[in-house]
Amino acid sequence: MSDALLQNSFYIGNVFNSILYGVELMLYFNTMQAYLEKQSEHRPSDKFYMIFSTIILFLITIFVATQLLLAQEMWIINAGYPGGALAYFLAHVSAWYQTMGSVASLLLQLMTDGLLIHRCLTVWRGSYRVLFVPCCLWLSSLVFGILDLITSGSPDGDFFEGLAARIGLVYLSLTIGLNVITTCLICGRIIFYARRMRNHLGLEVSKAYFTTVAIIVESALPHTLFGIAFLVSLGLGSNTSILFLSLYGMFTCISPQMLILRVVRRRAWSAETAQPTTLVFATRSAAAPSTTSETETGGSVV
Repeated sequence: MSDALLQNSFYIGNVFNSILYGVELMLYFNTMQAYLEKQSEHRPSDKFYMIFSTIILFLITIFVATQLLLAQEMWIINAGYPGGALAYFLAHVSAWYQTMGSVASLLLQLMTDGLLIHRCLTVWRGSYRVLFVPCCLWLSSLVFGILDLITSGSPDGDFFEGLAARIGLVYLSLTIGLNVITTCLICGRIIFYARRMRNHLGLEVSKAYFTTVAIIVESALPHTLFGIAFLVSLGLGSNTSILFLSLYGMFTCISPQMLILRVVRRRAWSAETAQPTTLVFATRSAAAPSTTSETETGGSVV
């Protein structure tokens, strides 16, 4: 294991953690502001999303804090540790606070995956058949996630080597496979309706309702891409995997928060978005720009 590459990857990962944590805070407070501004238009699901946002913010705070604590212990408090910083890292990778961070990461992952499954159901207008494989993967990732916590959190456990590493690789393969499937399902559905609207209503109307931003946010694409990068680097045994772990962990929180912000602002895809009445309404809105306020309050726009 390369000492310099591991430490540099861990350092850069903590830098990105701090930056992206600030992004998460901004998104969270924007979500709460949007929620309070629409008090007269609240849906029953809005309160759930606010609670969900608060919980994932709490969990990512634990993850970031434990990573920073390990860095402080490794580079500052125990700078003279026998064998250097790498030896300290390997000896304390299963410390109690690291296990707490892993628990928070697992809960955050399960919540985000659950939200993606729910959004997939919404985009597919209640078609439960498409959820069979994602739900099986979610349950499997729960089981292997718990096993990974037990093995990596034991006194001699090491997330990057041995039995814990093999179980962790299976767990990550399951959860990232789930991310890939739900992302493809959501992207495919939105692109299908974008082309359908373009054929029937024209390119300009299609651009107004099916944007690249909508596809990226609705499908949690950054979360999935960083997950693939982390899984590949971990499978290859590269020390850069700890950097991709940080990025993947942060976007496990940021991607659902961006989605929730769109939901609260009434810009996210809903079960009515692809209904024929919605398509007709889109045509009228495009023909009469003065009705945009009605679109924002009465219809779901992507």
